[in-house]
Amino acid sequence: MVPRPPGPFITPWGLFLVGTVVLGLAACGTAVPAAPLVCEEPKKPEVSSLWQCGPTLDFTPINSYQGEFADVVQDREDAVVLIDGRCTGTLIEASAGPVVLTAGHCVGLGDRSLLVFNFENEPDGDPLVVEGSVIEQSLAPDYALIQLDALPAVTPVLLTTRASERLAIIQHPRGRPKVIAEGRFLDSCNQLVYYTDLDTLVGSSGAGVLNRQGYLVGIHTDGDCDEKGHGANRGWTVQSIVEASPYLQSADIVER
Repeated sequence: MVPRPPGPFITPWGLFLVGTVVLGLAACGTAVPAAPLVCEEPKKPEVSSLWQCGPTLDFTPINSYQGEFADVVQDREDAVVLIDGRCTGTLIEASAGPVVLTAGHCVGLGDRSLLVFNFENEPDGDPLVVEGSVIEQSLAPDYALIQLDALPAVTPVLLTTRASERLAIIQHPRGRPKVIAEGRFLDSCNQLVYYTDLDTLVGSSGAGVLNRQGYLVGIHTDGDCDEKGHGANRGWTVQSIVEASPYLQSADIVER
């Protein structure tokens, strides 16, 4: 498969992405799986479907990470929160005031949620627990906004519509301490962004999908990878969320 160069989301695309089988050796010595078909009609989100891409879970504790995104991760990870012990969210910048962005299937409209900042191995600060109210919730696009009772001293993450060849997700899989995983951008269409070799699990729902500059291009909502490396994970794009949200504005997208 020859991926399209990264660029603005929501561009015209056919019903399916037709990829060629790429032969080679991965680091573990196994053949690289064929690029998965993407751009199908979005499915109803199912928390139980979230899974890993490949034979190993390539998670790195956030404060031990020294990978490709190391120059931006420590400026972004403070904004990532554990929501009600079962989902992940990100504090984002917005004209109307910072809010936590997560997946709509994680919460209900009007819910009161408990959010934990700085839940990490070898934390670089004390865990901070705050409450917030769900002010928006939707399943198509699959997103929710949580307004916090009190804002912590955390820099919110900026929004963008521009992907990069590599993407990263800072997350709380299975409600565990914060980790990061990275993988390959595949495509975006039908308001969705697709990526592969990027592990997620239950609890990763709602985590921000970051481009190489550390801007949030979407939120993770569905996992369709398997332990053989087949399939792709996906989330809803920032563009689709901003268009659907009464709270967020077009100007909140800082890079297109």
